[in-house]
Amino acid sequence: MDIRVGFGFDVHQLIGERDFWLGGILIPHTKGALGHSDADVMLHSICDALLGAAALGDIGKHFPDTSNEFKNIDSKILLKKVCQLIAENGYSISNIDTTLCLEKPKIAPHIPQMRKVISEVMNLEEGRISIKATTNEKMGFIGREEGIVSYAVALIKKE
Repeated sequence: MDIRVGFGFDVHQLIGERDFWLGGILIPHTKGALGHSDADVMLHSICDALLGAAALGDIGKHFPDTSNEFKNIDSKILLKKVCQLIAENGYSISNIDTTLCLEKPKIAPHIPQMRKVISEVMNLEEGRISIKATTNEKMGFIGREEGIVSYAVALIKKE
């Protein structure tokens, strides 16, 4: 059996007048993430973790921010395409573990819906998707609510 682990990281600036997409859902907040797509930092880190595990490059290689094709695209579409790439390369996804780092809003109330949406997009049992959140204790750009960070780890396997 070929078992591989991938690590993903993404960061986006937070600004006013922008929807806040996180974990595939729209979260009410006074700020949203700035990016070429919908800037869903969690889904982007999951994509990078999966692509890294399969040694297929990164999200920028497959969905460049210089392409109008991906301008304002729903990151759930990107995640679905990454899952297809993983399958085309003979792998199945075992589990995903993510950690978000931001000051506001509180994420815990949204985790069940995020897990449900991600599970549907990835065709993976909800019990195989872990989502955690923490603050940066008011330090740095995260503490000043200028940005958000997401970390993800993916385990894939080939029988």
